[in-house]
Amino acid sequence: MDRLAEQPSATVPRLAGAKQAEESHRTVGPGSRWAWVEPSVWSARMLQALEQGVKGGIWFSLIDKVYKRSNLWSSWSKVAANKGAAGVDHVTVKQYERHVERHIGHLTEELKAGRYRPKAIRRCYIPKPGSARGRPLGIPTVQDRVVQGALRHVLEPIFEKHFHEHSYGFRPGRGCKDALRRVQELLDAGYRYVVDVDLKSYFDTIPHQPLLERVSQKVADGRVLKLIESFLTQGVLEGLDEWTPTSGAPQGAVLSPLLSNIYLDPLDHLMARQGFQMVRYADDFVILCQSEQEAERALAEVQRWAAQSALTLHPEKTRIVDERQAGFDFLGYHFGHGQREPGKKSLNKLKGAIRDKTHRLNGSPMVCIIGTVNQTLRGWFGYFKHSRRETFAPLDAWIRMRLRSILRRRHGGRGRGGGHDHYRWPNAYFAKLGLFSLLQAHRLACQSARTVTH
Repeated sequence: MDRLAEQPSATVPRLAGAKQAEESHRTVGPGSRWAWVEPSVWSARMLQALEQGVKGGIWFSLIDKVYKRSNLWSSWSKVAANKGAAGVDHVTVKQYERHVERHIGHLTEELKAGRYRPKAIRRCYIPKPGSARGRPLGIPTVQDRVVQGALRHVLEPIFEKHFHEHSYGFRPGRGCKDALRRVQELLDAGYRYVVDVDLKSYFDTIPHQPLLERVSQKVADGRVLKLIESFLTQGVLEGLDEWTPTSGAPQGAVLSPLLSNIYLDPLDHLMARQGFQMVRYADDFVILCQSEQEAERALAEVQRWAAQSALTLHPEKTRIVDERQAGFDFLGYHFGHGQREPGKKSLNKLKGAIRDKTHRLNGSPMVCIIGTVNQTLRGWFGYFKHSRRETFAPLDAWIRMRLRSILRRRHGGRGRGGGHDHYRWPNAYFAKLGLFSLLQAHRLACQSARTVTH
């Protein structure tokens, strides 16, 4: 398991009513390159213009594509599938769905007339390792999510065509494993000095005006630009406090991932032009170099660009490391000494999830407890199966200890399961109940990889 397995390309659901537009895509030269685009927006003719390039590289008259009913319906289908919480208006996805035809018609008219104004976003916080407050998350209303999705359908292909090949976050057909695979390729090729970069509060600090200027380099429809700006400056409601942000693109908003990539894309191309090997996933990126001097030059270039772009590098978390000595974390994995394993935060997150499901006072039947534990383990292993073999046996043992502790308590004992409990409830007992074994799953994955290779 020294290499990351190939992952299937992401696909985007399509409306049944868009069959004709979808079939027209097959006549376009690039073929599957644009299979993910919204067919109600991107006709074969528009895709040809995208491939061949429009005059001056700037797109005009796009707002009619945004408020097109079929586009709004398609965006709604994705919002409905993703579910999610209600925004400041307390309207849930199910409540919106009851009158969705009326809502879509209203949105079409409001956008067409230029009267649409987004509501405030509701800010909440989700757990973040090492932070007492958590990571800020902005929740737009269901209606705003529909409009942002329709806007993204129109804008994303325009910018996707020019995004750098080694940017992997929030892009169709790309993901974490593609970025991890690229990092491993560079390490194997001798790029052992790593510039580990941390942008401080990136999503909250993206400056609005420079971001809009970068969007306007390819989009000249004033109404579209105004709509984007309205989402950037919509109010933020946190508890009883409300304010208007002067910077940032809220995490949780449909449009924010695309906007965040647009703002960092010039850095991708700058580093590539200067010969540096940068791998980026959203605001998480590393630059791999063959010497310490090269790494120092790369870091200086990033510092210069960040200062010019009104972004801040975290002074403590941004560093240069020799992978053969200190190692570094990237997308949940720890790379070091030629090995790859889950980072400490990833391990702690897994153990926290298992602890929640294996309290000693848990009264559910053991087979039910194991069933819920297996759900967590299978998902975790699917991502971290490319770790070194020594990762898995200790975790298996720790999980069985948690389960033995439950059984020990049920039989009048106290404390952790250990000692004689190993004979009373051996490993085979848990295997018979169907407990997912990380070590066994890793062995099977390695065997499968060898079979495919040979």
